[in-house]
Amino acid sequence: MNLSKDNLQAIRTTGLVKPGEAIFSLPEKVLQFGTGVLLRGLPDYFIDKANRQGLFNGRIVVVKSTESGDAGAFDRQDGLYTLCIRGIEEGKKVEENIICSAISRVLSARDQWSDILQLAHRPEMQIIISNTTEVGIQLVEDDIRRRPPGSFPGKLLGFLYERWQAFDGSPESGMVIVPTELIVDNGKKLAGIVKELAQISQLPADFMVWMEQHCRFCSSLVDRIVPGKPDAAALQQLQHDLGYTDELLAISEVYRLWAIEGDEKVRAVLSFAAADPGVVIEPDIEIYRELKLRLLNGTHTLSCGLAVLAGFGTVKNAMDDPAFAAFVADLMLKEIAPAIPYKLPIQEAREFGLRVLDRFRNPHIQHQWISITMQYSSKMKSRVIPVLLEHYKHHDEPPPHIVLGFAAYLLFMRAEKKEGWDDKAGYFADLWAKHEPSEVAMVAMSDKSLWGADLTRLPGFADGVREQLDILMNKGAATALAKASTQKSSL
Repeated sequence: MNLSKDNLQAIRTTGLVKPGEAIFSLPEKVLQFGTGVLLRGLPDYFIDKANRQGLFNGRIVVVKSTESGDAGAFDRQDGLYTLCIRGIEEGKKVEENIICSAISRVLSARDQWSDILQLAHRPEMQIIISNTTEVGIQLVEDDIRRRPPGSFPGKLLGFLYERWQAFDGSPESGMVIVPTELIVDNGKKLAGIVKELAQISQLPADFMVWMEQHCRFCSSLVDRIVPGKPDAAALQQLQHDLGYTDELLAISEVYRLWAIEGDEKVRAVLSFAAADPGVVIEPDIEIYRELKLRLLNGTHTLSCGLAVLAGFGTVKNAMDDPAFAAFVADLMLKEIAPAIPYKLPIQEAREFGLRVLDRFRNPHIQHQWISITMQYSSKMKSRVIPVLLEHYKHHDEPPPHIVLGFAAYLLFMRAEKKEGWDDKAGYFADLWAKHEPSEVAMVAMSDKSLWGADLTRLPGFADGVREQLDILMNKGAATALAKASTQKSSL
C-alpha cells in the first residue's frame, strides 16, 4: 500500500501520528522555495505540528526551482511524507513516526510559473521560506519578467512585484520572508540582493517603498540533522513496520532549532512558533547562529574531507572510531569553541559542543559525509575561516586539528567532482593539474579571492598544512589521525 490521502484510513499502525481530514481543507499560507529534506524535517515539521494543534491552520505550496530531481512523488502521495524521529531527548529514548501533511502541492517554476504568480493574489499567502543552498543567495544578472526568472532572488522579486500590483501596495499585503540558507545574516543579504535587483530592473519607486516598509526579511538559522531516506535495508524494515511504502520517507534526529530574527509582528504572522519550543523568534539570534554555525557546521566542514579520505561513510561510523572521535572532540571543544568570533561564555560553548557530540553519535542517524562535502569551499570560507582568524588574534601557533582538516579539504578537492557539487571544483582541478602538492597548498592558501585573507601569513599555518597534506598523500588518513591524537592543542 502506498502512502496517499485516499489510503490514510487503511493505515492502522499503532503509535503513528496521522493528519485529520480537516487538515486538507486548510488554506495555503506559505510559499516555499525548495523540496529538500531539511525543509521537510524542520520548518515543514513545525507547521505540521502547529496545524495538528490548531495554532497555524495553513499549508505550504512548494516551488521546485531546479531541473534536477523528480517532484512526482509529492503528487503521487498528495504531498504527504513520513518523518521518523529518532534519538535521545532529556535522557529518554525517542522514536516517533509522523505522517506530515503541511505540504499542499508542489509546483514547477519552469512549467507552472503563472500558477505560482497567481498565489501572490491571495491575501492569506503571507510567508515565504527558502533553502536554495548557500550559492542560491547571490546577485546574478537576471530578468524578473522572464517566466520564470533564472535565479532564486529573481523569482522572489518577481513574486513580490506581482503581489504589490495585485494589492495596490497595501501595507497588509506585505510578506514575511524567512530564508534558511546556511550563510551569515541570510535575511539581510537576501534583502540587499533583491533590492539591488529591483533597482537594476528599474521597478517603480512606490514598489521599493512597499518592499522596504511592509516586507520583513528575517535572518534565521536551522539546526537539525535530517539525513533523509535511510539505506535500503532500514527503509524496507521501516516500511514493513509502518504498513505502507513512502517514496519521501525521511529520518530526523530529535534535536530541533529554528531561530528567527523578528519582532512581535513577525511572531504574529509566524503563529506556528507557539507549537514547539524549537522555534525561537527574537530580535537578535546571533548567539544561536554562532554556536550552531561554528560547533556543528564548522566541525562537519573540517571533518568531512578527512572522513571520506579515511573511508568512513557516515558520521556515526566515524564517531565509532576512537581516533576519529578524539579528533572531532578536540577540534570542537579545544580549538573551535574558544575561537568563536562572538563574545559568549566559553562554558556555554563547550556545553553546546557536548550536546553536538551526542547528536553525532546518534545510532539512528545515517548522515553521509559525502553529502556534507557539497559546496565544500563556500562552507570552508563562511564557517571555518572566521574561527581560524579569531584563533590567531590570541595565539601565534597554528591549531593542529584545523590544520589537518584544511589539508584534507585540499586533497579532497583534487578528486573529480560532479558538476554543481562545488563552485570551485574547476579552480582546484586546474590547480592540481598544474602544480605539485606543496605548491597547490601555497597557491590556494594565498588566494584572497577564496578566503578574504592570505592564509600563508598566519604563523605556522601554511607549513602545517603542507606537512599534513604530505602525510595524507603518502601515509594515509589513518596515520594523520593517529598523529593528531598525540598533538596537544595550544587552546
